[in-house]
Amino acid sequence: MDWGTELWDQFDTIERHTQWGLDLMDKYVKFVKERTEIEQAYAKQLRNLVKKHLPKRTTREDPESKFCQYQAFLQVVKELNDFAGQREVVAENLLTRICVELAKYSQELKQERKSHLQEGRRAQQQLENSFKQLENSKRKFERDCREAEKAMLTAEKLDQDINATKADVEKAKQQANLRSHMAEESKNEYASYLQKFNRSQNQFYFLEMPQIFSKLQEMDERRTQRLKEGYSIFSETEQQVVPIIGKCLEGMKAAADLVDEKNDSQVLIELYKSGFEKPVDIDFEDFSQPINRTSSDSSLGNPRGTLDGRLDPRLLGKNKGKRWPFSRKNKTVITEDFSHLPPEQRRKKLQQKIEERNRELQKELDQRDALNKMKDVYQKTPQMGDPNSLEPKMSETLGNIEKLRLEIQKYEAWLADAESRMLSNRPDTVTRYNRHLDHVSALNNNCSHEKDSPDTTHSDESQDTLNQPIYTEFDEDFEEEFVSPIGTCVALYQFEGSSEGTISMLEGEELSLMEEDKGDGWTRVRRSKGGEGYVPTSYLRVSLN
Repeated sequence: MDWGTELWDQFDTIERHTQWGLDLMDKYVKFVKERTEIEQAYAKQLRNLVKKHLPKRTTREDPESKFCQYQAFLQVVKELNDFAGQREVVAENLLTRICVELAKYSQELKQERKSHLQEGRRAQQQLENSFKQLENSKRKFERDCREAEKAMLTAEKLDQDINATKADVEKAKQQANLRSHMAEESKNEYASYLQKFNRSQNQFYFLEMPQIFSKLQEMDERRTQRLKEGYSIFSETEQQVVPIIGKCLEGMKAAADLVDEKNDSQVLIELYKSGFEKPVDIDFEDFSQPINRTSSDSSLGNPRGTLDGRLDPRLLGKNKGKRWPFSRKNKTVITEDFSHLPPEQRRKKLQQKIEERNRELQKELDQRDALNKMKDVYQKTPQMGDPNSLEPKMSETLGNIEKLRLEIQKYEAWLADAESRMLSNRPDTVTRYNRHLDHVSALNNNCSHEKDSPDTTHSDESQDTLNQPIYTEFDEDFEEEFVSPIGTCVALYQFEGSSEGTISMLEGEELSLMEEDKGDGWTRVRRSKGGEGYVPTSYLRVSLN
């Protein structure tokens, strides 16, 4: 079925239909273009949202970056950014594959349609001109026939008229013959135009217009096919990004699954535990004795120290953080050795600096080895390069190595000092408990036997307590009665206990856990061979009973 056969007389209908098809294509292009504008605006808003909530510069130093819930939030935001990118991909593909291509194809079809319609109109105009010639020849033949018949009747009438002269009769006969001849010529001309018109009409309806209609039909079917492809691309473009969008959504779900509230609680502890001991009870200050009144170690009045109330320099660092929950925080002056930080935070910062310097040192050592190898190659094959040209770089590398080693030694010295301070400032649990009992007993004695307990005795006892070592030796009776293991632990690394109160251990050695880490980074353990002391908590894998 084709238009040339079935719609041979529907030229105007075909013209309207093809125009409607092109208008539909333009309408679809406009529809897709507006869809791309929506996608672009949506993607832009998502990009702005991501930009608003992503940190401008994230460093590992930021405390909040260590929490898994914040890391998950950043991951969700980044996945949303990828999601926005896929919306941009959809908009771009729709714009290029549909809007641009279909708009260009529509223009080509409009030109093709115009050409076919002009060809059809020319054929139609030629047929109309041929029909006009036929009509004119027909009217002329009809008119000449009437004139010839009239001339013939006039000649016959004159021939029968007795009053008519011979000349008049001859003239009338000549006129009748002339008219008859003209009628015969008109007849022949009319017959010729009729044959010509019939040939033109047959050619028009059976050859020219069917071909033109077939071209228009083929053009319209191609337009329909391209429009069909455009409809398909509209959905395929979305389907192409569905897997990637699915991965973005899966990434968001995975980020949510990684959030661990217990881990974040532990991170908060690791970030901000100071390593300080909790403050001990405030001792009773007996103001009823008018002479030689002294203050206790943690008094809110005069600090413990000299008899005249002046601050003992030995207790300056100890009292500084005693009542930290109630003290006003002054502006912190950052120092190179991180002494402005609490003990535990200082130790972690120094360890971090040592690790960073070691990584930098390893890079410099690798570069030195590479330069030495390159120098050997240059010395063996001079055409490859001048060995002396490497000297400046080698000198710079050696200088960097020496500088990094000095910095590592400096940080290691500070770390050793920090660990020794943490160990020396940590009172034994039993010692603290005994001091608490002594404090209660002294308080009761002061209240009940005030006159029998001179202040000087209390002062001497307090001074003796100050002069006692931080870590008391563990006697056998104490261990048997009070101390029992609360778990086991395995040494992950070897440790040399050189400071007072510490104990050495070998890598992989199984130890008895005597006391958990109280926030200062040290744990009390007992060796199977005997001996008890403190070791770094990070060197252990602990299992509680």
